Amino acid sequence: MKTIQVIEDDRNNRGSEPFVTGVRGQVPPLVTTNFLVKDQGNASPRYIRCTSYNIPCTSDMAKQSQVPLAAVIKPLATLPPEETLPYLVDHGESGPVRCNRCKAYMCPFMQFIEGGRRFQCCFCSCVTEVPPHYFQHLDHTGKRVDFYDRPELSLGSYEFLATVDYCKNNKFPSPPAFIFMIDVSYNAVKSGLVRLICEELKSLLDYLPREGNMEESAIRVGFVTYNKVLHFYNVKSSLAQPQMMVVSDVADMFVPLLDGFLVNVNESRTVIASLLDQIPEMFADTRETETVFAPVIQAGLEALKAAECAGKLFIFHTSLPIAEAPGKLKNRDDRKLINTDKEKTLFQPQTSFYNNLAKDCVAQGCCVDLFLFPNQYLDVATLGVVPYQTGANLSYGNVKFQLLFLNDLRRDVQKDVGFDAVMRVRTSTGIRATDFFGAFYMSNTTDVEMAGLDCDKTITVEFKHDDKLSEDSGALLQCALLYTSCAGQRRLRIHNLSLNCCTQLADLYRNCETDTLINYLAKYAYRGVLSSPVKTVRDALINQCAQILACYRKNCASPSSAGQLILPECMKLLPVYLNCVLKSDVLQPGPEVTTDDRAYIRQLVTSMDVAETNVFFYPRLLPLVTDVDSDSLPAAIRNSEERLSKGDIYLLENGLNIFVWVGVSVQQSLIQNLFGVSSFSQISNSTLPVLENPFSKKVRSIVDMLQGQRSRYMKLIVVKQEDKLEMLFKHFLVEDKSLTGGASYVDFLCHMHKEIRQLLS
Repeated sequence: MKTIQVIEDDRNNRGSEPFVTGVRGQVPPLVTTNFLVKDQGNASPRYIRCTSYNIPCTSDMAKQSQVPLAAVIKPLATLPPEETLPYLVDHGESGPVRCNRCKAYMCPFMQFIEGGRRFQCCFCSCVTEVPPHYFQHLDHTGKRVDFYDRPELSLGSYEFLATVDYCKNNKFPSPPAFIFMIDVSYNAVKSGLVRLICEELKSLLDYLPREGNMEESAIRVGFVTYNKVLHFYNVKSSLAQPQMMVVSDVADMFVPLLDGFLVNVNESRTVIASLLDQIPEMFADTRETETVFAPVIQAGLEALKAAECAGKLFIFHTSLPIAEAPGKLKNRDDRKLINTDKEKTLFQPQTSFYNNLAKDCVAQGCCVDLFLFPNQYLDVATLGVVPYQTGANLSYGNVKFQLLFLNDLRRDVQKDVGFDAVMRVRTSTGIRATDFFGAFYMSNTTDVEMAGLDCDKTITVEFKHDDKLSEDSGALLQCALLYTSCAGQRRLRIHNLSLNCCTQLADLYRNCETDTLINYLAKYAYRGVLSSPVKTVRDALINQCAQILACYRKNCASPSSAGQLILPECMKLLPVYLNCVLKSDVLQPGPEVTTDDRAYIRQLVTSMDVAETNVFFYPRLLPLVTDVDSDSLPAAIRNSEERLSKGDIYLLENGLNIFVWVGVSVQQSLIQNLFGVSSFSQISNSTLPVLENPFSKKVRSIVDMLQGQRSRYMKLIVVKQEDKLEMLFKHFLVEDKSLTGGASYVDFLCHMHKEIRQLLS
């Protein structure tokens, strides 16, 4: 089945009307379709997407179908400007109204009884008294008369202002702090990285996130530089010059100053500017090549503890920490382990030290954003543990791609973050949340804890049956996220979703969402490589999908010749996408893919949303047509080399990179207009120059449009046909056979068909 056809059909059929969330168990439009959402009682698909919107009534049925029941939740997702942000409800001192037994929050599915004096919980059926201040009469249909005035009764998503009992140590939080920690070892200084960071921070500090209509951000900032020792800076507004304090005992980390370390940007502006000018000069002649790493995180953590606030560390780091200090690492990069039983060790951290450190960070609400600039092995699998378990970001770049790093840093500093966050998912009787994937920490089986959670992060939750469900009542889930806003306000964000339940397998297969299914399966597989050989993980994936399709064939397809491969309407793309997951760098690395690349991608995919995994596994390939008048993006084509014509230019994006592929016989006038050179041989692999002609403007506007749709800035690479970089580009033509032995889509389809036939016989 042609991927592009399915995507186009959905756009044409479902892109024009708003998606209204009032009806239970509706499957939303695909993530590739542009649509508006009207919240009428269920959370928008921008916040929650499910693998199926119709859950089997029994666990036997679920086991038979092998369709995983999971939800991909993005609690703080950014909405398009035409949609309303969740309303903030303030119930005063008494706080939100909740069920007495299961503690679920008031939502549209609660049933008011006895004239409105009590309500029956839609999750656990317990009856709770309505507090006097919340009482309201019911109309003739049993609905409260204030139904439409209260977001928590009429909408799927809303926020409550939290009371003091929802805060640590029963006191309201202080606004969070940002601490910038810059590696000033020889590598970092020599490459120009230190100067680049200091220059950028000067202007970036004006863009710290701020609440709603506040004049200035409430976030305080601090600065640390480090190599084998740490340097803290006093940037108190009353000082004429910043003061440096050195801590050389890295084995026992402490913060040498409290007053003047975390400051308000506007008050200390001149001192901060002077510091950022001085740092590159101070370390210009450094010969120090060794760095520490864990003590840097400990220092940031101690500073936040002393200031009694949550916050974020921005760490800019360049080399494997081999200096004598806690968390010291050794180089253990070994390509010989690929395809052996020991391959899993490449994905595991080499010491448990960082797991314990992450746990302390989460307890303090300290999230660690790590920017790595490798020129050799860095052990991302180990260094990435703290960003990962604190719910933060890992950015993995190269000083050569300055634009990429600077854009990532800008987005990271400016984006909305909830600090000190705890998320719990409640379900109605019959199913429960059993498994979680994403960047977070769990100290028990129900609470997902994150030092920080930003607008791009998702948590994937798997559900299992613990009882029968009924078609009449359906199934409900409620995701509650408790967090501190960037102004220090404690809030609860609530998302509710109602699903249908079925006794017929055909209803399950009619209401699945393949993109969400692939998102879940990839995350499940990427976790699997930590404990099993990669081959085992790949075989299990193929087997599960064959079982899903065999069950459909056996129970739902009209009896037809056994020789045919019959796929459910909404799973037509399961084989093509599954093949892409199997061929990805984590499960089948190419020769040029490093151990660090694989660890990075494994971590990245684990908190991706459905739209991101969709384009990551099946990149978008667009012909750059010369029709410059149209405003819309050109229609995508199938991801295969046979679709490329050597007289044309194409653009391929996968959420991390944008490739511009130039055919060897492209007209000279086009080359001149796009690259400003007169022949194919003169095109360089760097960027697209800014030229004042319609074709150049059009192509750059397409690139900007794509950049705007993605949560991270994509690296732009120009590839000439028959050039050495073309190998890298062809790796992303996922319908073709790959150089590492991955099957072409056609061959894989035959293989799947054989597997299904075997299961049926």
